[in-house]
Amino acid sequence: MRDEVVAGGRAAGSGGGGGGAAPCAACKLLRRRCAAGCVFAPYFPPAEPHKFANVHKVFGASNVSKMLQEIPAQHRGDAVSSLVYEANARVRDPVYGCVAAVSSLQQQVETLQAQLALAQAEMVRLNMNNAYMAHRLKATRSCGGGSSTNTGSPSSMSSPKTEQPEAHCKATPELLDMVVDQPYSMDDSQLLSY
Repeated sequence: MRDEVVAGGRAAGSGGGGGGAAPCAACKLLRRRCAAGCVFAPYFPPAEPHKFANVHKVFGASNVSKMLQEIPAQHRGDAVSSLVYEANARVRDPVYGCVAAVSSLQQQVETLQAQLALAQAEMVRLNMNNAYMAHRLKATRSCGGGSSTNTGSPSSMSSPKTEQPEAHCKATPELLDMVVDQPYSMDDSQLLSY
């Protein structure tokens, strides 16, 4: 619809190069008369000459004209945007063009995914450590009755005790069971490494 309005406005109002209005950027660069049905006029306005210059340099005016005529009118605007982007990228980087930008973005995505996986693994490790410490603190309180030898920092809890624990505080499989809140998809060697 936009194309029809712009093309209709140009056909009715400007009448091409002979009616006194400025020719489109493509016709101006090609130094030719801009006809009423110019295929370039709706997409390369006279105020943006640089837009067509790179497209012409990379693809050629006749190739762009053929492409635009083969594409349905409702898709031509998107095609021109793509051609302009690719032409500008090719002018900036003659070897890789827009592939360089795509590759760079893909590398950034892969790097960020790796960082996310490491952060998630660290969260799982910290959750497991917190669950273990809470379980150990709970077991210590229930066994020792809150005596002063069993309180303190977590590092003092992990040090060996000289006194023997009571008989009902023996390590059993039930006491050593840990529940992990979050699932993880890493092997134990990666999870337990610091």
